[in-house]
Amino acid sequence: MKTTLEIPDPTFRKAKATASALGIPLREFVTQAVEEKLSLGRQRKGKPWLECAGELAHLHKETMRIQKVINEEFEQIEPEDSN
Repeated sequence: MKTTLEIPDPTFRKAKATASALGIPLREFVTQAVEEKLSLGRQRKGKPWLECAGELAHLHKETMRIQKVINEEFEQIEPEDSN
């Protein structure tokens, strides 16, 4: 399908230069860029906050273990505090 797009001059020049450096036509470069952007949109569906926070989910058990150790330490009475 043919279409007309308005692209800022600096962006157009960068895209054209990058396509040339890759040895592909500009239309192929733009198609790949749009497809990549569309696939990223599908991956982020639903909870955009997970983009940063979700990457730490694997640390949940370790966080809970550390919190348990902290709680146990604070429950102990030091000898100098018992008087």
